[in-house]
Amino acid sequence: MPLIYQNQINNTTKIGVWHITEAEDFFFEKYSLQRSITHPHKRLQHLAGRHLLSMLFPDFPTELIKIADTRKPFLPDEAFHFSISHCGDYAAAIVSTKNRVGVDIEIPHPKIQRVQHKFLSIEENNIIKQVESHGHSLLTMAWSIKEAMFKWFGQGEVDFIKHMQINSIMREANTFIANCTFCKKEIINLKVHNISLEGNNLSWVFTNP
Repeated sequence: MPLIYQNQINNTTKIGVWHITEAEDFFFEKYSLQRSITHPHKRLQHLAGRHLLSMLFPDFPTELIKIADTRKPFLPDEAFHFSISHCGDYAAAIVSTKNRVGVDIEIPHPKIQRVQHKFLSIEENNIIKQVESHGHSLLTMAWSIKEAMFKWFGQGEVDFIKHMQINSIMREANTFIANCTFCKKEIINLKVHNISLEGNNLSWVFTNP
């Protein structure tokens, strides 16, 4: 079954990851495109994300999803808070009836070393280097943590160094927990969770709305 990860985070919040192995016809039986997507794989990712939302909450009204000017998907009545991420053949989603949420999934890639100065401060780089990873891609983990925060904020115009800071990273079993600060309009402390899943980095964050 392509649902390779599912977690009931709390009474109102669930997260899942779908390994996309199906053809478009599998998804078109239940979902339709709400906008034109010409690239075949991006179209498949889009459909898989909608399917995953319904897997987590069967009553999720995917047909009512709108896209904000910041490209964040949302429901007009906010009956569900949700976030979707795609990477390669994987789709990730987090959904909550109460909490504000953000999710990101990333495939480690060497090119991230060339752009780390754009999203990590010197202090954050030193923090990352101290993490005992056991093969975990640390730079990709840091990027994924900040992407999850970016999607949690959902309003765009965020400086990844100035507005989002990783203060510490702790390891609990197979999960990393990053203590972070988001400080654009106000100072907000966030805990971002990160795990390695089939070679991908999965990060998520949730807070009260």
